Amino acid sequence: MSIKIVTDSTSYLPESLCKLYDISIVSLNVIMDGVSQREIDLSNDTFYTKMAESREIPTSSQPIPEEMMETFESLIKQGHSILGIFISSEMSGTYANSHLMRDLLLEKYPDADIHFFDSLTNCMQMGFIAVEAAKAAQAGASMEEVLERCAYVRQHSRFVFTPEVLTYLQKGGRIGGAAALLGNFLQIKPILTVNPDGKTDVYTKVRTKKKAVAKLIEILLEEIGDKANLEDVIVHHINCEEEGKALAHALSTQLDKSVSIQSIGPVIGLHVGPGSIGIAYHYKAH
Repeated sequence: MSIKIVTDSTSYLPESLCKLYDISIVSLNVIMDGVSQREIDLSNDTFYTKMAESREIPTSSQPIPEEMMETFESLIKQGHSILGIFISSEMSGTYANSHLMRDLLLEKYPDADIHFFDSLTNCMQMGFIAVEAAKAAQAGASMEEVLERCAYVRQHSRFVFTPEVLTYLQKGGRIGGAAALLGNFLQIKPILTVNPDGKTDVYTKVRTKKKAVAKLIEILLEEIGDKANLEDVIVHHINCEEEGKALAHALSTQLDKSVSIQSIGPVIGLHVGPGSIGIAYHYKAH
């Protein structure tokens, strides 16, 4: 029996990593103009074009119970233990509902070994937790050891980003309405992060996007202390690939290593908005 990792679509894990580490994905959903679709079935380019044309900002919802149940049950039937690593419980009901699915499955498979870990974050900060958990599992670690690795990476990682506009955050209630209005009026560019309590908050504020991008790099360099402490980093963007490439190039110059980019999909994108850019990274304790 081996440990298999399940995470959700808001990790935005590249498909290559999912295949390499045999990580299963359950998809959150997007409701736009009254139609619900799985996030992973949507093209980012098409979604953001339609979102710009829509009269209302779309909403998101957690994975449908059937998809989660089928994913878990398939792994149980193969004789695997399961570790589900999901988007912050402060941002979605996915983590809470996974426990309901487990209770139902244990009635049918009383010997099933199913555990969950609240990432308290999203995007590739969560993705790094899932990857490191899968690496540990493949190396033969016990469930307790894999969970310890998850907690370590969660503690020694960060996701920082800056939105292009604050409209989406304001309407979605992701930061205080007053802060959003102040930013729009004064052209302030906030640097946002996901705090250890699993909520999005303002890390700091600067005056222009150029300064905001420079600040993202500064935050990373200050936190890791020495570039040798960096375990991994990825640049996230929301429908602004060229800006993502430019930030990745600037980072690779500072870090003397290749830095990849990964688009953020509809569920997080509809809350933050197109043009947003950020960095997810994890590092060694020092």
